[in-house]
Amino acid sequence: MTTISQTAGRSLRPSSSGFFATLANAAYTLFDRLERRSAVKTLNELDDRALRDIGINRSQIEDAVYGQFKTELSRYL
Repeated sequence: MTTISQTAGRSLRPSSSGFFATLANAAYTLFDRLERRSAVKTLNELDDRALRDIGINRSQIEDAVYGQFKTELSRYL
């Protein structure tokens, strides 16, 4: 059984400015991108029945992971 990280929907970025804040923002951006790519890969490994159970089909995986919900998808969430 695979799990999807709970941090995908939360922002971990610091709110200050400066060199170190910029560096931290870059690191968090990279982490977020890797986390989302992992979620897409995990969902692509599921069969169509499992995807139907969570309310999406294969063509909606990236939209669901990257937060670009379509109208028909948002009614299930």
